[in-house]
Amino acid sequence: MSDIIIIVFGSTEDRSAQGLAGAAKGLAESVRVLVVDDYQPEGTLTALADASRGAKVILLANDTYSQEVAPRLAHRLGGTAVGDGTDVQWVDGKIRVTRQVYGGKAQAVIELRRNPAVVWLRARSFAPAAIGDVERIAPATNTRTRIVERTNVAQTEARLEDARVIVSGGRGIGGPEGFRDELEPLANLLGAQMAASRAACDAGWVPPTWQVGQTGKKVAPDLYLAIAITGASQHMAGISEAKTIAAINIDPDAPIFKHSRFGIVEDYRKVVPLLRRKLEELAK
Repeated sequence: MSDIIIIVFGSTEDRSAQGLAGAAKGLAESVRVLVVDDYQPEGTLTALADASRGAKVILLANDTYSQEVAPRLAHRLGGTAVGDGTDVQWVDGKIRVTRQVYGGKAQAVIELRRNPAVVWLRARSFAPAAIGDVERIAPATNTRTRIVERTNVAQTEARLEDARVIVSGGRGIGGPEGFRDELEPLANLLGAQMAASRAACDAGWVPPTWQVGQTGKKVAPDLYLAIAITGASQHMAGISEAKTIAAINIDPDAPIFKHSRFGIVEDYRKVVPLLRRKLEELAK
């Protein structure tokens, strides 16, 4: 058995396998990567349990499947589970996982004392690293449950969690027109993906899949441009891993400025057109 097993739900070409390998770097000399192509709840759980017996650490990607499987897999193997890890360390023969608590205001270091340690990790929290051969796992078919229907939801853009640059708008945008006419053209020039605060999503101005925050998606881009977002703790919980935060807000006392490396106190309607014009000039 390898020292560490990495489990990825998806294609063998999925980059999340390499992202997870970054978490394993330095923890063991060899890494075994298992990829499950066809997810079926009970069958996948049985296959993973059989493949993982004897392992000390099992790392999973940040997706719905992993979050569903992690606690059940740990229970079946007699281990412990923790989710949303941003750092993994091997200390005195125990695995310690760092994760955010209190809406991102603090960090907790959790020591998992029973093996295997089953951990699903936050996207883009680890640098990519080289990995070895990838093995494919076929879910077991003799289970008590079965999938009776699959529905594909059209997705025209990459996952927000994987975005390197994000342009995000809040309640202060004022309506869907501001997103469409001001922010989206800016995002296109930056090669960025669009996001929004919960208030903007709840108002129906943008799709709910754009929501970032404690009850939305947690992102870790190289640049997060927050436009007309006050920066409430719930929103900051979703962007705490962003490498650089830049903000535009009309309120000089907006909490977002306490977390921003760059900030402009002004109406976004005056600033965004200037940014677009400058980017267009640089692109010529």
